[in-house]
Amino acid sequence: MRDLPPLARFGALLASDLRDVTDDVAALDGAGFWAVAADFEGRTVCARFGDVRRAPDDAAARARRWRGPEPSAWTSSADRAGYQAGVRAIRERIAAGEVYQVNLCRVLTAPLPAAPAAPTAAPAPGGACARHAPAPAPVPADIDALAGLLALGNPAPYAGTIRLPAHGVEIATASPELFLRRDGARVESGPIKGTARTAAEMLPKDHAENVMIVDLVRNDLGRVCATGSVTVPELCAYQSHPGLVHLVSTVRGDLRPGAGWPELFGAAFPPGSVSGAPKSRALRVVADLESAPRGPYCGAVGWVDADRGTAELAVGIRTFWIDRTGPGGPVLRFGTGAGITWDSDPAGEWAETELKASRLLAVASGMYGSGGHGTDRTDGPAGRSTAAGDPAGPRTNGGTLS
Repeated sequence: MRDLPPLARFGALLASDLRDVTDDVAALDGAGFWAVAADFEGRTVCARFGDVRRAPDDAAARARRWRGPEPSAWTSSADRAGYQAGVRAIRERIAAGEVYQVNLCRVLTAPLPAAPAAPTAAPAPGGACARHAPAPAPVPADIDALAGLLALGNPAPYAGTIRLPAHGVEIATASPELFLRRDGARVESGPIKGTARTAAEMLPKDHAENVMIVDLVRNDLGRVCATGSVTVPELCAYQSHPGLVHLVSTVRGDLRPGAGWPELFGAAFPPGSVSGAPKSRALRVVADLESAPRGPYCGAVGWVDADRGTAELAVGIRTFWIDRTGPGGPVLRFGTGAGITWDSDPAGEWAETELKASRLLAVASGMYGSGGHGTDRTDGPAGRSTAAGDPAGPRTNGGTLS
């Protein structure tokens, strides 16, 4: 298997020449350009790169290298019945006064196709050397190729890629959500709560949930920001993305003197919008009800420029990652979820997880042709259950790259 060189890609930036890898977020207060990947469960990988330059406009070329899973191969860590039972269990806990809101998620998994052989040079005249040439090494699935496909089929404001195969990190995110942005002492978060196909379909429950999570994020930042500096300059603004609309708010503050990345992560991680309120109790409910670890999903993915004192970390939603640790070969994973409140309808929350997943699964499972158009291979379930005999659930609605 050919090794894939380490890289990180964020918007117009491409980072290469890996210099250092650590799990200590205090390193982000030092020097250099860092790519950061933090799992929801707390594992953090910080990678310092020596070469950061403007990325070439090569998304189409990278996309053509991607060979995705079959659309029908996706399975889910929770089937429709199990997920809706989880929604009802959370409503019971809300009624008992344990929590106000919990984000309930499921992880979708599909096996990746076998790696094709690498292309070889033409044999010498007469084929004298061809008989003795070694077989070409297989080409592994490249998360950066999937990132190119996502850039074409589902562009996102906080898109990012981190490829560190030796450290078990191969992530491509099409995240629409800002976790943390820093410019010196100024820190900002953009929590999303509320999802619908159109703004007209947004429910009062969505607005109430957004306000609830904004209050949580205000409290999180208030633990490390100067007294009186935390503000909410934007509340429940509509933001359009491919196939859906979100409610997005902005929370801003100024870090108190002496507060660095360890203190900021300690106060704000995991992101409030994908945990619940109160956060500590919501995390215990998540551990009780979810059967699969979230990994990079609902964690943080982004960059820190320690030299300039700037950073931009996304909430790891709309995120794919490659897992090569299993005995059956590499698999592609993707997470989807919904925020549960007392007003939640179990069937409606399941439908929201399908809405968030369907387009992206369609993109990742499609083949990107040389003509620059995705072939429609999306007539498959957006995550059928791993349990035998479970109904497939709603199918995806087509899914070209338009």
